[in-house]
Amino acid sequence: MVKAKPTTYEDLRRQRLEENKKRMEDLNLTQLAQTLRNASPKPSPVKQMKPRTLRPQVDLAAVRRSTRVANKPPPNYKEVTVDHIERPRRSYKRRDLSNRVYASDEARSYAIERAEKLLENLEPEYPSFVKTMLQSHVTGGFWLGLSVQFCKMNLPKRDETIILEDENGEEHPTTFLAQKTGLSAGWRGFAISHELVDGDALVFQLVKRTTFKVYIIRVNDHEEVDKTSSVTNVGAKRINAGKR
Repeated sequence: MVKAKPTTYEDLRRQRLEENKKRMEDLNLTQLAQTLRNASPKPSPVKQMKPRTLRPQVDLAAVRRSTRVANKPPPNYKEVTVDHIERPRRSYKRRDLSNRVYASDEARSYAIERAEKLLENLEPEYPSFVKTMLQSHVTGGFWLGLSVQFCKMNLPKRDETIILEDENGEEHPTTFLAQKTGLSAGWRGFAISHELVDGDALVFQLVKRTTFKVYIIRVNDHEEVDKTSSVTNVGAKRINAGKR
């Protein structure tokens, strides 16, 4: 007898369930699933941890690898002290800025005039210029600004060491700051060691790429010249009076 084909969805679903049930019975899956449910899971074995044993403390200071120092007492590093080494610093005598002495316009002009005459007698192949000293150059800040045009034409384009050589041949290193076109570190020592004051006129002659020959015209020489000229005038007056 031929079974009638299912015509509705419910008939198709019922037929599919019966087919699956029959397959599970043929594979004995139902009994196997029941057996797994009833079986109790075996506990996982627990690893046995060995108790930790503390190693005996070893006196590291007593371990002497070399036989030459085996009989000597162990060193005690806690007693070693390091002495602080102080480096000697070059110090200059501070000036009393409250008693600044400013040069008169007449004395300043005299020093500049003498410096310009000296400049005319120098070798023309070496770039040169005259710089009159101000209080900011010789006291307080100790910063020497140079001509921007002279620096761009003759001095390095980046920071370098510039040597100042005085009339005695002594060299003094200074730091040239290209961006600020001036002398910074080292200029203070040069100014103090040469006792520069307000009104002094300096002639800078660039004899090498980074070396200046420096000539100093003292503003105080103007006072000595005035004293000499006044004494000469008084003597001349006395001579003329005696002739009369």
